Amino acid sequence: MKLRERVSADNKGSGLEKKKLDWSCSLIGASLVGAFGSSFLYGYNLSVVNAPTPYIKAFYNESWERRRGHPVDSDTLTLLWSVTVSIFAIGGLVGTFLVKLIGKFLGRKNTLLVNNGFGISAALLMACSLPVGALEMLIMGRFIMGVHGGIALSALPMYLSEISPKATRGSLGQVTAIFICVGVFMGQLLGLPELLGKESTWPYLFGVIVIPALAQLVSLPFLPKSPCHLLLEKHDQEGAKKAFRTFLGKEDVSREVEEVLAESRVQRNIQLVSVLELLRSPFVRWQLITVVISMACYQLCGLNAIWFYTNSIFGKAGIAPEKIPYITLSTGGTETLAAIFSGLVIERMGRRPLLIGGFGLMALFFGILTITLMLQDHAPWIPYLSIVCILAIIAAFCSGPGGIPFILTSEFFQQAQRPAAFTVVGTVNWLSNFAVGLLFPFIQKSLDTYCFLVFAAICFAGALYLYFVLPETKNRTHAEISQAFAKRNKAYPPEGKTDSSVTDDKTDIRPEPDSSSALQK
Repeated sequence: MKLRERVSADNKGSGLEKKKLDWSCSLIGASLVGAFGSSFLYGYNLSVVNAPTPYIKAFYNESWERRRGHPVDSDTLTLLWSVTVSIFAIGGLVGTFLVKLIGKFLGRKNTLLVNNGFGISAALLMACSLPVGALEMLIMGRFIMGVHGGIALSALPMYLSEISPKATRGSLGQVTAIFICVGVFMGQLLGLPELLGKESTWPYLFGVIVIPALAQLVSLPFLPKSPCHLLLEKHDQEGAKKAFRTFLGKEDVSREVEEVLAESRVQRNIQLVSVLELLRSPFVRWQLITVVISMACYQLCGLNAIWFYTNSIFGKAGIAPEKIPYITLSTGGTETLAAIFSGLVIERMGRRPLLIGGFGLMALFFGILTITLMLQDHAPWIPYLSIVCILAIIAAFCSGPGGIPFILTSEFFQQAQRPAAFTVVGTVNWLSNFAVGLLFPFIQKSLDTYCFLVFAAICFAGALYLYFVLPETKNRTHAEISQAFAKRNKAYPPEGKTDSSVTDDKTDIRPEPDSSSALQK
């Protein structure tokens, strides 16, 4: 009888009794508007600098010669270009540290709104750099755009996580990754010579950044703030109920409010946790290690190497040089389709198989790609196999590793811990991004095509760690996720009993000998 009751409770908690998901127009609108002005611009700025590279270098040379009376030497030009590309990551690191400060006073939604100021100012600086003849404006614009990206990649996942019900939290969280991929694709598309990828029009590639920023600035104020922020930090219960009703499209939001209040009762006298306090907390030690490793693998898994080799591999396959930019669009299209697929299946398959499977498949195809690149001159069909491997690696990345680390960071930590957690994870993200940009040319020069074996090893190590440590978080409350890590942390979370009324008493149950494997089923 007890076993039957427990199974019934599990089914109820996991949402199997629900006839439909808690979607609404406001929930969909908030995710689309939020992502269009945030993660879309991050993805766009990753790819937009590729097409106009020769024109920007020519602009740098002209500016230098006009001021100093002689052309810039090749080493200095390479340095200027490296700074232009890598300063985006430095700005992202600065933005990551600003999130907690801004969010503490303004909340998630208003942080996204204020962030548009960085996006618009960066767009104007970069677009006006050529007419003014100031290369510093382009570099400064890239830095400010990095600040925008750092804030966006922390504030947006927090906002989406806090406005979504458990049953759709993963799908809505994948909107961040989907729009990053769409942004990358649009950067490639607009960079075509027939559009804005010409010497006379390349500044407009940066000027169009104002469109998503203005769209978010105009639309987002009409949507509610995060109900969790209103309830836990502003203590506005009526405002939180109204926000829940708007986002969930239903009148009875008592269960959702009670779930948040359960966390509120634990945190009544708790202020926002600092980064140092988070690092010292025994209750979230393995959660923090897991999201740090996930985010490090997200940046170090070798996608930058793929972009580096794409043109040469397409050339080896016999594709005419003038057609390569159009074929390259297939990589952006593959990214987008894989991310959409992940968003559709994440609530059925769960985070764990998509993340582990993504890294595992990347390791496999990196190994195959290394072999095909070594043998590409032995048969005419081998370069085409290399192209298939490239597309498979991109698809594997975007189906899981490209977005799930952001979702896990939102799910692993309490409201008071979340800003500090995103600061830590964001720091790892941007430092890893900077390290790849700095070190990859040396790795490639030393190892040539064997550099892919380094990335295969990183992906394999990440998949192996996640297989043994990561529990499934689909349809689970923060208390349940904390209990899954409790045995490994050797510390039981204090909110376990508090949340029991909301989670059908499951959090009172001590973890079984292997809590991770118990949740994998």
